[in-house]
Amino acid sequence: MRIMKERTNTNKVFCMSEYDTLKRVILCQPQYMTIRQVINETQEHFKDEGIHIERALEQHADFVNTLKQYDIDVILLPYHKKYPEQVFTRDIGFTLGETIFVANMATDARAGEENVLKQWLEDEEISYFNLVKEHIEGGDVIVDRDTIYVGLSSRTDEKATAHLERLLHKFQVVTIPFKEKYLHLDCIFNVVSPDVALIYPPALTEEDIKLFSSRYDCIEVSEDEQFQLGTNVLSIGNKRVLSLPVNQHVNGELRKRGFEVIEVDITEIIKSGGSFRCCTMPLLREGS
Repeated sequence: MRIMKERTNTNKVFCMSEYDTLKRVILCQPQYMTIRQVINETQEHFKDEGIHIERALEQHADFVNTLKQYDIDVILLPYHKKYPEQVFTRDIGFTLGETIFVANMATDARAGEENVLKQWLEDEEISYFNLVKEHIEGGDVIVDRDTIYVGLSSRTDEKATAHLERLLHKFQVVTIPFKEKYLHLDCIFNVVSPDVALIYPPALTEEDIKLFSSRYDCIEVSEDEQFQLGTNVLSIGNKRVLSLPVNQHVNGELRKRGFEVIEVDITEIIKSGGSFRCCTMPLLREGS
């Protein structure tokens, strides 16, 4: 465990939601992205077809350029051949308030990715809290002001959730069990504004569907659009959301609610099981 008491994070790190104005974010190019171990239905579908790396790199570059057009500072972590899923930076950590929590990756395929993040944070003199004992990944952590939703999955266990509850006295930590085959919570649920969320009900319990429906105007994602990671959009603030062009129902429902939907094609990257939210680890959001 490594914690710095001094406030070296001022103006570098702050997040209190999934939808405040994004100012700084960590990504990693998919230079060595490949499907080594099938982790979800999306990868299962594309395992024989494989991933066209040049196309994935071009799409990722378009994604990065789009973020920069909205005045977002993009940090690109160095990529390594031994980490085929390094493009999914969301999972290696999450930012809550002025603290970055560095994850403990649950699988051999991803173990060690967090060390690349730690090295960058140390070089930048940004403090962090190292979650070393329990398994937790950032795709299972969704932040909405004083509420932290934590998915219970094959990648995030109850011990990690209990640890967070002990650490985060000022927050309500809500555990969300879901069907394991969907990998991470953000593949079936996402909060895009204070009162709008995306949800895939078949993966969730009736109790949690009622909970989300009581708190948000829930846009239900179809089975086809869940397969295309329709919930896994990225809000960059001011009701602007990055989404895949193929998810027309989700995009239309967001537009009906006053969102600006920025369509970017990263369909080559989603073959490996993650989309916009998976590919981004926010460091700084303003407007809280």
